[in-house]
Amino acid sequence: MRVPFVAANWKMHKTVSEAMSYVTDLNRHELPATGVEIVLAPPFTAVHATSAAVAGTTTRVAGQDLYWEPQGAFTGAISAHMLKEAGATHVIIGHSERRRDAGETDELIGRQLGRAVDAGLRPILCVGEQLAEREAGDAVTVVDAQLRGALADLDPAALTEAGLVIAYEPVWAIGTGRNATGADASAMAEAVRVSLTGMGWPDDGEAVPVLYGGSVTSVNIGEFLGE
Repeated sequence: MRVPFVAANWKMHKTVSEAMSYVTDLNRHELPATGVEIVLAPPFTAVHATSAAVAGTTTRVAGQDLYWEPQGAFTGAISAHMLKEAGATHVIIGHSERRRDAGETDELIGRQLGRAVDAGLRPILCVGEQLAEREAGDAVTVVDAQLRGALADLDPAALTEAGLVIAYEPVWAIGTGRNATGADASAMAEAVRVSLTGMGWPDDGEAVPVLYGGSVTSVNIGEFLGE
């Protein structure tokens, strides 16, 4: 049975001191010891401090991105092993903002996935359509193409063992205040599993958690968890 999975991507927010203040407050709450996975994704500068601050709790830490080479002359890049050493256990890959701002293609995202698995990081692969694509009825086609493009050269069994998570994030709902309905998210989660089945994944990809992301709030999160 899949365990409910909640991830918070901080994006370019929180200095180290702000991250420490947040985690100190978070640690005061009685978070569930079992039954739900909680992951924080701070900016790179706060990965190490955040990882140390959640040590001894069930909360885990993710990097927001990684580079597709293990090392080299890549100014400003962060490798999978750097994240691992800093205390990260997870990593976000293929976020729409990285696709848009850094030109990350499905092929490069596939290479990032491979690096994450090699380093022992649990990958969170992001997929999702633009508003025009949804309005044209192409949401499922777009997400299927992203999945196939990223996963084509990777071993499904290895990714399943690594604990691959897929985050469906409709681009038009990320940080805009708009959000899909629970039914929309559920339908797209099913479409993701159909795509995985078509690619020959073990057990039709049933072991892979599919998250919803995009303007989730304390008001609407129950609707998505209910689906």
